[in-house]
Amino acid sequence: MTISGAFGRLYRGETTVDYYGKRRPAFIVSGVFMLVTVLVLIIGGLNLGIDFRGGVAWEAPATATLDADAVRGVLEANGIETANAKLQTLQGASGERIRVQVGDQTDAIRAAVQTALAEQAGIEVQEVDVAAVSSSWGRSITIKAIRALLVFFVLVSLYIAWRFEWKMALAAIAAMAHDVLVSVGIYAMFRFEVTPATVVAFLTILGYSLYDTVVVFDKVRENIDRFATSRMSMGNIVNVSSNQVLARSLNTTLSSALPVVSLLVVGAVILGATSLRAFAIALLVGMLTGTYSSIFIATPLFAIFKNREQKYAGVASQVAQGAEMAALYEHTTTRAAQKAAADSQAAGESSVAKNTSTSALTHPPRPRKRRRR
Repeated sequence: MTISGAFGRLYRGETTVDYYGKRRPAFIVSGVFMLVTVLVLIIGGLNLGIDFRGGVAWEAPATATLDADAVRGVLEANGIETANAKLQTLQGASGERIRVQVGDQTDAIRAAVQTALAEQAGIEVQEVDVAAVSSSWGRSITIKAIRALLVFFVLVSLYIAWRFEWKMALAAIAAMAHDVLVSVGIYAMFRFEVTPATVVAFLTILGYSLYDTVVVFDKVRENIDRFATSRMSMGNIVNVSSNQVLARSLNTTLSSALPVVSLLVVGAVILGATSLRAFAIALLVGMLTGTYSSIFIATPLFAIFKNREQKYAGVASQVAQGAEMAALYEHTTTRAAQKAAADSQAAGESSVAKNTSTSALTHPPRPRKRRRR
């Protein structure tokens, strides 16, 4: 069954979108977003969870006598400032729960607040959960996360430089840095809480970003080898390559994003698991930005780097569009078919030659002449 129409062209990689021509608007949008991210980080910073900044958190079931105002009253009664206290109402299968986080406190104050919350809610003391984390532990997590990120960047750069070329490595690193900064910016703008699960998600999305980028780069390298003897511009090569793998990138993103959306809806909304929400939001944002950056950031950057080479500098402005790009795609497909046919013919001739050589060496021996006496 042959799929026709726009979906058919997308499925067969026959679309004619000029990604290289849209590089400037894409760079401007990404640049503005990253600038806003930097400003938000400077002004407000990230909403770090208790695991990073240290402190104490109490969590108790919400009752008719225990609400946000009652919790603030308990804190003030125990000498704790409520200006920087973080109050959350969590939805879960067992009902609503109230969670409050403050700075580090002494053991006596922790116990006193726990007892006061239990009395205010009319429940047992054991039903009020208390979690305490030191700020030194949070700094240790931050340092390890930054170290892991740098090691990942170095190893990925070395691998791509060895597997492809160093210009592709630079473009891939720029795309991954873009994805991380965009994800961090969204967390800073919407004041999502950054937890250790969020850091794990940030490291995970680098893998998705790298996968999409490598898929496009592999097709770009294949087309570079295919047109090695022609005067094909790098803009045309990256456009054809991006259109050929667009369906694969979209399918990968959708198949990966659907479970994450389910995790976000079921885990965060229905079950009220805030840790799952932080993890799922970071993954979802990273997957979407990873697909975007592989086509609109990494590949155009690589083309810009390659256009500085003598081979491509003279034809850098020659970028096909519309019908010309469609004809270029047909030309690419024809060259691929011819190459495949030539390889098949060469393999067949080699097999025939091998069989002929084998048959020539395995003919029955001639009868030996009898000696005269």
